[in-house]
Amino acid sequence: MIETMEKTITILLVDDHALFRESVARLLGAESGFEVIPPCGTVEEALEVLRKVHVDIVLLDYDLGQHDGIEFMQAAKKAGFAGRVLVVTAGVEESKVAQLIHTGISGIFMKHNSAGLLAQGIRDVIAGKVWFDQQLLQDAISASNKRRAISKFTQRERQVLSFVFEGLANKEIAERIGVSESSVKATLQQLFSKTGVHTRSQLVRIALEQYKGVF
Repeated sequence: MIETMEKTITILLVDDHALFRESVARLLGAESGFEVIPPCGTVEEALEVLRKVHVDIVLLDYDLGQHDGIEFMQAAKKAGFAGRVLVVTAGVEESKVAQLIHTGISGIFMKHNSAGLLAQGIRDVIAGKVWFDQQLLQDAISASNKRRAISKFTQRERQVLSFVFEGLANKEIAERIGVSESSVKATLQQLFSKTGVHTRSQLVRIALEQYKGVF
């Protein structure tokens, strides 16, 4: 357990703006437990690094000039990359959010937030949580045109799902709704079973893509 907590997190930053990527790389490099690989400015450079170096998490800008985050995710998955991806962006169209989640990202972090919050977001994603800017996520949910009914979810399941969207851990969810942690785990298993998924990020994806009226 101690070894897991102390494990160094290897980070690759992919952003086509040199000043931003170099500044963020320098700030994150000063954080305890982070190892920041020299950042990349293009999809091609990033894929080359991923072929040669173990990376735990990619911090991915959505708009990469000639390419975008969705193209990177498709190429990285094809190349066998199995690490986490946190999209770090100044903005992304609502219609693209579901597509990004479908490719397997673990969250979307807005660039106007602080470096300290980004460090926390990285640790949370590595720990298995999802990390989404709440306003962006709410807007994307509202823009969803899927018609599948959410009535199949119970009130408790919808309640737990809303906190999963906020990126809370089981213990935090249990404290919020006044139940045991084991009860939250059981509810999550029910959600996994009903949606046919196995992880929180997949649950967020399927809820965003197929269900309206989650909140």
